[in-house]
Amino acid sequence: MENHAKRSTIYFDADLHRALRMKSATGGRSISEIVNEAVRRALREDQEDLAAFEARVAEETISYEELLDDLKAHGKL
Repeated sequence: MENHAKRSTIYFDADLHRALRMKSATGGRSISEIVNEAVRRALREDQEDLAAFEARVAEETISYEELLDDLKAHGKL
């Protein structure tokens, strides 16, 4: 764990906690390491999603109804 780590209390579902303990024991890593990695991965995914939204901000939008009409017009419904 990093030297400047902060302590926090997290309450896990009992089955999830059991799975984390088993993963920790079999993988030789602490639960904190596993959780930190998962949170970092989730935050990276959020950052990628936000970048994708930003890249498409200028694209034309259509309503759901218009989309269905277009699909029907092109024989895809």
